[in-house]
Amino acid sequence: MGVPIVTSPAPTTERDRPGRRRPAGNVVVVLGVIAVAFAVTSYVVPRSTRGPAKDEPVAAPVAPAAVSTVSHSVVYELLGANGARNVTYSAAGSALAQQAEVGTPWSTAFTRTGPADRTEFYSIAAQNPGPGELRCRIVIDGVVLAEKAVTEPGRQFSCAV
Repeated sequence: MGVPIVTSPAPTTERDRPGRRRPAGNVVVVLGVIAVAFAVTSYVVPRSTRGPAKDEPVAAPVAPAAVSTVSHSVVYELLGANGARNVTYSAAGSALAQQAEVGTPWSTAFTRTGPADRTEFYSIAAQNPGPGELRCRIVIDGVVLAEKAVTEPGRQFSCAV
């Protein structure tokens, strides 16, 4: 008794034979990818790295327009009998300044300079430690532009322009 041997059928076409040459399709794809990469790179890379540039017209220098400035004298005030807590205000240069606790009457003054056409923001906030009234006031160039008072102890309030 023997074991039957199975053999594969003989190749019928050139395509099925071992050791055949592969079609040129893979090479075409690789060359296409390289061509696209070269095109994209030449488009993206700045002109200065590609060699000397052609003479291009040079624009005449433009003088910046004169900006008129204005200065404002600013005074923040807190008035009351028992001081104030958590005082926060917009200071010179629009920076925020804070103080944990101040005695009253309290004030701070500074000059803010900026472009004449810019709207400035002025603000002070504080907490009334109570009892009694705590009043805030914003004075710009000698004119009171904002004033507010609170009587409830522990109440946070603000004046703003």
